[in-house]
Amino acid sequence: MTNPRYLLVALLLALLPLTACRRDEPPPPAPPAEEEPVEEPEEVVEETDTSADEDERARAIEAARAVLTERVHFDFDESTIRPDTEEILLEKVEILQASPNVRLRIEGHTDERGSVEYNLALGNRRAEAVKQFLVNYGISEDRFETVSFGEERPLAAQSNEEAWAQNRRAEFIITAGEDQINPPNI
Repeated sequence: MTNPRYLLVALLLALLPLTACRRDEPPPPAPPAEEEPVEEPEEVVEETDTSADEDERARAIEAARAVLTERVHFDFDESTIRPDTEEILLEKVEILQASPNVRLRIEGHTDERGSVEYNLALGNRRAEAVKQFLVNYGISEDRFETVSFGEERPLAAQSNEEAWAQNRRAEFIITAGEDQINPPNI
């Protein structure tokens, strides 16, 4: 009888070529795991408050425009610059110095009392007095033109002291450089 061990070894040797040639196919690759989206850190953009700065500048320009066009008033039959008028004109000087391309027309006005000729001459003296005040602070004379309307364009149509006080004035019209106003504070 043959030894069972030999038989077992022979059997294993016989099966060996079969197992050596047979390959199990590798298991299919696992489906790719869904990658969780990688949260990238939010880009920190420091806003320099550009819009706030632009808004502030626009307000400052509008305020400067209001100062430039603010009326000044005169006493009855006078073309002398009053103290309250002087304060307003000094504010205009600052803006005009910072805004060299701005030009103004200064319009002189009077109340209805007096002749047409007299009021035209008084309105002219008022416009020239304002112009001379601004020129005395270093603003070039060629940046201004003056005109007198006398009593022709009243603000208030009544015939009383309150209305007359409103009509005794100089008005300012920006004739050039309106888009180039530079507020002195900015």
